[in-house]
Amino acid sequence: MPDTRPIHLGVNIDHVATLRQARGTPYPRPADAVVIAERAGADSITVHLREDRRHIQESDLHEIAAVMQTHMNLELAVTDEMLGIACAFAPSDCCLVPERREELTTEGGLDVASQIDRVREACARLADAGIRVSLFIDPDEQQLEAAAACGAPVVELHTGSFADAGESRRIAELQRIVDAAAFGERLGLVINAGHGLNYDNVGEIAAIPQIVELNIGHAIVSRAVFDGLEVAVAEMKRLMVEARGG
Repeated sequence: MPDTRPIHLGVNIDHVATLRQARGTPYPRPADAVVIAERAGADSITVHLREDRRHIQESDLHEIAAVMQTHMNLELAVTDEMLGIACAFAPSDCCLVPERREELTTEGGLDVASQIDRVREACARLADAGIRVSLFIDPDEQQLEAAAACGAPVVELHTGSFADAGESRRIAELQRIVDAAAFGERLGLVINAGHGLNYDNVGEIAAIPQIVELNIGHAIVSRAVFDGLEVAVAEMKRLMVEARGG
């Protein structure tokens, strides 16, 4: 029987800023995208403030906060600069992610197990600022145990390997996420997921009962080019809710 617990959609609007930065114009404004996304059913707004500022800028954070009706999930690298910005801005949620300057998009999860002391210190610093911390990790028991040991209340399971898998690996990659979600919940973690999800594959992940929220950006912004952002967000939310049995 399908699980009827609610499933939430976090809309990542980074690529609205990517389009703006490509021409150096003042538009399109990420804050305008927030208003539309929330109206269409977004439960939260995700933005990634990268070290190289390739899309979202600090000024965007303040413009978004001025219009946002839900809450912000601020993605950032585990650096002193980024942690300082997060503590000063104080969004409700921060997700710590790995980051390399030359990557096109985030490649794999944060290796928490190899840097527990550093990540634990970052989690404590953000928590002291009143920020709920999430760790973006691969669907792996060792990483989940490390996340719990660091005091992070939330994890976001990296779904990129599933999204990119060919037919021969797809079932195995999906099972990894299913198993990780169940294991993480037993550890007392809140389970989110995201990366590479689109209109064709989101249902399989949304159907996993332990997952609370999916964070999706590129597929929604891409669909919006043809159908508009409100339609793109509403359709993604519909597919997620349908997969959950709603």
